[in-house]
Amino acid sequence: MDLKSYLAERTDRVDVALDYWLPAETLLPLRLHQAMRYSVFAGGKRLRPILSIAAAEAIGGSIEQVLPAACSLEMIHTYSLIHDDLPAMDNDNFRRGQPTSHRQFDEATAILAGDALLTEAFRLLADAEANRGVAPEKILQVIAIIARGAGSLGMVGGQAVDMESEGSEVDFPTLEYIHTHKTGALILASVQAGGCLAGADRDQMKALTGYGESAGLAFQIADDILNIVGDQAQTGKASGSDQARGKATYPALLGLAEARQRAEELCVRAVAALDPLGEAARPLKALARHMVNRNS
Repeated sequence: MDLKSYLAERTDRVDVALDYWLPAETLLPLRLHQAMRYSVFAGGKRLRPILSIAAAEAIGGSIEQVLPAACSLEMIHTYSLIHDDLPAMDNDNFRRGQPTSHRQFDEATAILAGDALLTEAFRLLADAEANRGVAPEKILQVIAIIARGAGSLGMVGGQAVDMESEGSEVDFPTLEYIHTHKTGALILASVQAGGCLAGADRDQMKALTGYGESAGLAFQIADDILNIVGDQAQTGKASGSDQARGKATYPALLGLAEARQRAEELCVRAVAALDPLGEAARPLKALARHMVNRNS
């Protein structure tokens, strides 16, 4: 399939919707809304919303059914990046080749922009007008899926253990916990949310879940590898930052070659999990390969 065109078309749909649903920069408080939009439109790949759309399409759903949830996922992801870059956490000066939020604005504004994006995400998820035509029980299920993926049992929990482990030797179960929660949990939630909104049955959701679990971990391993071998001009972040901070990563624990092998094995497993869904899952399969083989 033409993955490049697929990504471009769906990225455009997501960007138009985000622009519509995010508060305008002309609304008070101006600086806060400017900071929110600055980070959301700083050049993200829209992977999580596109995964949710592709999951819905894999079982016969439409973009319209999942677009509000897709945008909510991008808001949550962006908030997590803003907070991850803060001086109290990774203290990064650049994200996607541009100054991070706390450098472009100030630390307090960055914290508030992250808080506001997280809150706005759940407001949009619960908005009856935006989700017109979707059964209320489906909306509740999706809110629960995304909240679990984003909270202390998911992304935030993974970030907490990542911070606690910095500079220390960790065992493999701890490393896997960090990766499956800090990054993998929201990727899994994206796939499950798309499936749920499109009416996935138990077997379809099992296939999507198997895919999301493997693809989410593969994505983070690939990210660890890029932090070592990636070109800063393409990744938008300084190479070697994980090693400098003593981060728990697959290359650090297993070596670069074995980390690559592990990512490839997980990609194969993710693709195989979708076999019961047939040809409609081709975009999801292509996305798994793209996540492992990307250069940014």
